[in-house]
Amino acid sequence: MKYLCLVYADESAFESMDARTKYELDRDSLAYDRELAEAGHFIAAEALDAPTTAQTVRMRNGRVSTTDGPFAETKEHLAGFILIDARDLNEAVRIAGNIPMARYSAIEVRPILQIVPVPA
Repeated sequence: MKYLCLVYADESAFESMDARTKYELDRDSLAYDRELAEAGHFIAAEALDAPTTAQTVRMRNGRVSTTDGPFAETKEHLAGFILIDARDLNEAVRIAGNIPMARYSAIEVRPILQIVPVPA
């Protein structure tokens, strides 16, 4: 089963981080991705740019509107994701607990919705 590990970060935690610690976090994150790949769990992962670069898009009454930034009013923001393959939620949570960013942020583990095609 596929699970999405959503990484939520508070930028203030990283603003005070020295360059060596940032480097070590990046190194550890890439190493963990390789470890997950070797174990057959890794599907994809990406870091996201800052919320200030985001656009939120909505379709209402046939018209598209956009606003700057994310919709949520919170200090934490979606900073990236890791898409994994795990036997069940317990294994997905164990894997997420070892994501290096979990030391500085929150990781939300959510199953990928299985959409059943409607017969024609």
